[in-house]
Amino acid sequence: MSITSELLVGATRVSHQRPWPRAVVGRTAWLQAARALGAGRATMLGLWSDGAAVHLCLGEEPILAPVVLSFVCAGGRFPSVARHHAPAGRLERAITDLHGLIAEDAPDTRPWLDHGRWGLSQPLAGGTAAPRDGISYDFLPAEGPPLHQIPVGPVHAGIIEPGHFRFSANGETVVRLEERLGYVHKGIESLMRGADLERAARIAGRVSGDSTVAYAIAFAHAVENALAATVPERAQLLRVLMAELERLANHFGDIGAICNDASFSLMHAHCGALRERVLRCAHQCFGHRLMMDCVRPGGVVRDLDGSGRNAISDLVAGIRRDFPELVDLYDNTASLQDRTVTTGILKPALALQFGASGFVGRASGRQCDARRWPGYPPYGKLAFKSPVRTEGDVDARVWIRIEEVAESLSLIEQCLAALSAGPISTSLPIGDAAVAQREGIALVESFRGDILAWVRFADNGRIAHCYVRDPSWFQWPLLEAAIEGNIVADFPLCNKSFNCSYSGHDL
Repeated sequence: MSITSELLVGATRVSHQRPWPRAVVGRTAWLQAARALGAGRATMLGLWSDGAAVHLCLGEEPILAPVVLSFVCAGGRFPSVARHHAPAGRLERAITDLHGLIAEDAPDTRPWLDHGRWGLSQPLAGGTAAPRDGISYDFLPAEGPPLHQIPVGPVHAGIIEPGHFRFSANGETVVRLEERLGYVHKGIESLMRGADLERAARIAGRVSGDSTVAYAIAFAHAVENALAATVPERAQLLRVLMAELERLANHFGDIGAICNDASFSLMHAHCGALRERVLRCAHQCFGHRLMMDCVRPGGVVRDLDGSGRNAISDLVAGIRRDFPELVDLYDNTASLQDRTVTTGILKPALALQFGASGFVGRASGRQCDARRWPGYPPYGKLAFKSPVRTEGDVDARVWIRIEEVAESLSLIEQCLAALSAGPISTSLPIGDAAVAQREGIALVESFRGDILAWVRFADNGRIAHCYVRDPSWFQWPLLEAAIEGNIVADFPLCNKSFNCSYSGHDL
């Protein structure tokens, strides 16, 4: 029997969640799940709270049939998952900061999102607690040969979101890196509470602006699953077009920026030009460079006309013509290869333990792609590969992006060929009182990895609770591991090769 089946034995099933089962479990089953995660029998996909209970989403590799386990927090406490499975640590700390629920026997009880600047503490627990002014944050110590510390951030040079990095180094060699995030916390869960569907969709699309399409699709899928709604085929294909254009723009930007951090600005310039062409095409076709607010629950807002089809076809042809030369330039520049090959290695076992997805996970041997596992329409009808490498270094993460560019171009061409006349949205039964307490959950592949979205409706058709989890929650800790043993000067290179989201993480 699979571990997910074992965990559901004797549990109280919740009938109103779709499409994956959710069950309320007791302490024994909850700890069994935590130990299973720690033993590598399952992968954690999310850990969150609605204020009364904590919810743990997990699945077995490859992720085909996830389950959600819920533990009711009597007395405001729950058994720590992080005690058995390290990737849960920061999620538990965020639950404590936001909801005031305590993870019993947690290995790390320091605040995470709460910097003592909100004006109140535990804001999702009713906001009655006094503010935690002057929160001190003790970074973990490092022992060994003579060490010095290098504090970097939270304010950085250039247009970069804030995050603090504390290096412990022996000369130029990094012995430990510890991150401090949470500076761009926006209160997404709080903003979602009581929002109508239109406002909630707009909020979802602004969790992390570089992934606005992916977040909008994830939220839309969660809503559509909750309401058992079927989206028209044309709308599904248009969503893929937007998602793959978003993937192209970000991959071009990342490849160029990684090369720029290795002092090879020529690649940065050319990749920047390709990214700009994608963004201009997106604006021409869908009215917005990032395609923000183009996806809505039930379908899409913007259709694609004949001139848009021609613009996308011309874009694909231009990329197929110009990008291979840049790939050759990257592959045949010895000074660039010297900086990227064997730098910032993420071991496959660690990538698997943390459930790393996207180019981070696939560059370290993990077979993961939410478009395939568990999959969602219309990708099941489209032909594409999910490239995997095992080296786990900066170079591997670049090559995964390069190979995904080719796959995205193919997907775009397939969508254009399959795009037939038809509606681009369907009505949702949102005014029906029967939607009360309905829940939906979804996993969608963004350019940097899988996004989890969970939504519960109130009896008035508004959002009662919504949780979104960025892939960066599981990738930021792995950056700390990947930089260990490298020189300080290689941190920008490693950091950009991961390209974790600050905004998506901080919520």
